[in-house]
Amino acid sequence: MNRNVEVGSVAEAYLELLAARNIEYFFGNGGTDFAPIIEAYAKRMTQEQPLPRPITVPHEVTAVAMAHGYTMITGRPQVVMVHTTPGTANAMSGVINAFKSNIPMLFTAGRTPIAEGDAKGSRNLNIHWAQESFDQASMVREWVKWDYELRHGADLEGVVDRALAIAQSEPAGPVYLSLPREVLAEELENFSYEAQPRMNKSEDRVPSPEAIAKAARLLVGAKNPIVVTRSAGKDTRTVQPFVELAELLGIGVIDAGALYANFPKSHPLYAGGDVGSNLKDADVVVVLEADVPWATTGSAPSSNARIIGIGEDPLFSNYPVRGFHVDHNLAGSPRLTLRALVNAVKDIGVDSAAVQARKDKLSSSSQLRREAALQRAEDGKNDTPINKAWFSRCLSDVLDENSIVLNELGVDVSQLEFNHPGSFFGSPPSSGLGWALGASLGSKLAAPEKTVICCVGDGSYIFGSGTAAHIVSQAQNLPVLNIVWNNGIWNAVQSATKVTYADGYAVRNNDFAVSTLSQSFQYELICQAAGGYAERVDDPSQVPEAIQRALHAVKVEKRQALLNIIGQ
Repeated sequence: MNRNVEVGSVAEAYLELLAARNIEYFFGNGGTDFAPIIEAYAKRMTQEQPLPRPITVPHEVTAVAMAHGYTMITGRPQVVMVHTTPGTANAMSGVINAFKSNIPMLFTAGRTPIAEGDAKGSRNLNIHWAQESFDQASMVREWVKWDYELRHGADLEGVVDRALAIAQSEPAGPVYLSLPREVLAEELENFSYEAQPRMNKSEDRVPSPEAIAKAARLLVGAKNPIVVTRSAGKDTRTVQPFVELAELLGIGVIDAGALYANFPKSHPLYAGGDVGSNLKDADVVVVLEADVPWATTGSAPSSNARIIGIGEDPLFSNYPVRGFHVDHNLAGSPRLTLRALVNAVKDIGVDSAAVQARKDKLSSSSQLRREAALQRAEDGKNDTPINKAWFSRCLSDVLDENSIVLNELGVDVSQLEFNHPGSFFGSPPSSGLGWALGASLGSKLAAPEKTVICCVGDGSYIFGSGTAAHIVSQAQNLPVLNIVWNNGIWNAVQSATKVTYADGYAVRNNDFAVSTLSQSFQYELICQAAGGYAERVDDPSQVPEAIQRALHAVKVEKRQALLNIIGQ
């Protein structure tokens, strides 16, 4: 069934099609190439036509991160548009993050007008010559699943439908579409398109019954099985069969640098994040959506252990090097794979006594680990600068099932308990700084009823373009609690130096060049400039009260807040 609408340009038809394909938001960082889009929006709003809601975002990294955050919560891809070559270049860190996080996104950019002439949309500004690239998409090609340039209005439907289908097919990820100004400005009287997309994403896959049965037999026969995961909770529907499998077999679950709420942290089978100590005695190890299940030789399983890999792409084929030993790879949807494994294990049957013995042992060690974490926080409650474990425990105390926490190097995750799928998001594995500020705004846009808390290091805050984020928060009424862990350093940089040169000059002299920041910088003033509540916190005894004041601003006053925590 076709729909026919009256339009005046390809740009109008483009917005019509995006709305028809259930694109809700158009995150834009404008440039001179946007003129046909802006005119199309103005005209169609006058006509009260359905449109993706335009969101002005004054920095490209923030724009991409907002789309990332929205899709992270909803699963629905959105559109980002930036300005030609400079906008594409500025957005690259965010695009890399989306690609390595398997976030579907229609990432678009204007294209310098092609023609030197009098046609509508052709070159008419000095910048149009210097901004042009020989191959604009070459900047992003390694970090998107597909790229193309819209060359003619007649191709619009096929190009957009193909882009969205590729973006959403697993492993999901961003696609790139460049939009020349002349094409967008092309006059068009009528636009006819199919009511349903010409193509849809590929169906979720599940491994063969034979592969499932083989893995199930290994797990049932194991004396000490263990699961290592990192991203299983990306699809929140995966958590339930994951818990069922763990309980059925008495398997401990290790978070190897968790990026999502993968497994309830209060569950007695949750084994924490220490990979090495938990793997040394394992005879069967399930690597479940974990790109780096163990980082060093000393933390790897024994050579006799059997390794089962589970994931949409368990080989992580877009990683240039990844040499972890795996005996059996099960490629497909983790949700469907785990459900199939549950059924296969039930068909085989388990040794109930052995399962219960493993559960008892894991429960005891889980309790000891939680008590140790609490003690670390208590031991540091009077430290100045503020101890991260203490601050993180104070934050944990105010979290509830309505909370969403995004963490980009700003909180000690071992102190927080996330028991609800979709309640925690860690920074992308690519670690392109500047993700969390924008992603938290996208998360709030997707879940306005939730309390969104964004925890960032001071370095991450700087990269995240705090000014842009606070402007959008104010303009779009997106009250987020931002917490800046201000320790005056890029800690990851210094830590890497200490590990690599443990006895080196930098360590001996405590001199770490190009890795220090200023703790005196008043980040809170940037938030205040956008009408938010903000305060600097350097007294550890004031941390609980400061968090409560900030939450009151977010929840009751409905305005953004920022805490500048002076930490170690």
